[in-house]
Amino acid sequence: MRNVILIIAVCLGVAGCATAPAPTLAPVPTPAPAPTSADFSPVQAVLAAAEGPLTGTFLMEVKATGRQDQQLYLNSETDYRDQRCLTISIPQDVADEFRAKLAGDPATLLKGRKIRVSGTAERVRIWFFAGGVKTDKYYFQTHVKIAAASQITLL
Repeated sequence: MRNVILIIAVCLGVAGCATAPAPTLAPVPTPAPAPTSADFSPVQAVLAAAEGPLTGTFLMEVKATGRQDQQLYLNSETDYRDQRCLTISIPQDVADEFRAKLAGDPATLLKGRKIRVSGTAERVRIWFFAGGVKTDKYYFQTHVKIAAASQITLL
């Protein structure tokens, strides 16, 4: 009799386990897809260009602009010396094309806008000058040099 009770108790215990809901497992996160040429952010471009030139398409918001030596510069950071800044370097003739296309000054009209730029991001050494004389101090910027207005698309 004792064995029968023991067998019944074991069967009920096993049956109780069988009706318990199966534990749910947290989903395994899938890794983000590798960037394609159309996916490079300014930071990705800067990091990759430190290893060598990177050709592709770069997406950025123009946070600052500037002009120097017949070039218009569009920067992805408000401080162009920021290590994360991607700078789009546009010669005056191409900037003039943008002026006609935008019906106004591109330095003003592009600030705050998102753009897509195709080209090659390269690390450029920027020297400091004191009294018009080049010093031994420098820092790096990452530039995409533009040769035609068609390389920039407004988003």
